[in-house]
Amino acid sequence: MLTLYHNPHSRSATVHYMLHELGEPFEIVPIDLKAGEHKTPEFLKINPMGKLPVLRDGDTIVAETPAILLYLADKYPKAGLAPAIDDPDRGAFLRWLFFYGSCFEPALADMFMKRESPPSTVGWGKPEDVLDTLSAGLKPGPWLLGERFSAADVMVGSGVAFMLGFKVLPERPEYVDYAARLEARPARKAAKAADAARMAG
Repeated sequence: MLTLYHNPHSRSATVHYMLHELGEPFEIVPIDLKAGEHKTPEFLKINPMGKLPVLRDGDTIVAETPAILLYLADKYPKAGLAPAIDDPDRGAFLRWLFFYGSCFEPALADMFMKRESPPSTVGWGKPEDVLDTLSAGLKPGPWLLGERFSAADVMVGSGVAFMLGFKVLPERPEYVDYAARLEARPARKAAKAADAARMAG
């Protein structure tokens, strides 16, 4: 059984959504961040970073959102969420899957904090270059791999929707339309409904 250590107000929300896209059975271990459950000795044995998300699959522990998405997409190929190793789309898939954490999120953090990281020393360069690169990737549409929806869209799309919601990301049409397509997916709606029910209960 796949087990996700989860709090809806954390990056584990992206993995929770991925699990709904996957269509495989899973269970949730709720983690109360306000109570500091992610910093207990027990949790730190699972993830020394003391952060979510964490996925357990039997004796295997996977942390870091892109790593978890890749692990799940490759382990359950029938869901069609990752091109195979020898598929021509594999390179673009990996690039976009890791673009979020290595370029998009840190660039948006710079924008949110109104700070300027030296472009020659940070991996994401200039925020405007990051935004333009994402725009160029989204404009052909509807997904990052064209007609093919993948775990890269789970990763990047979740981030785009989040950053638009908090008014950090400029409302370029390609971003807004992409987020709307993602939000319309049944698995996305199911994950959000499950989180809402969990918080209400």
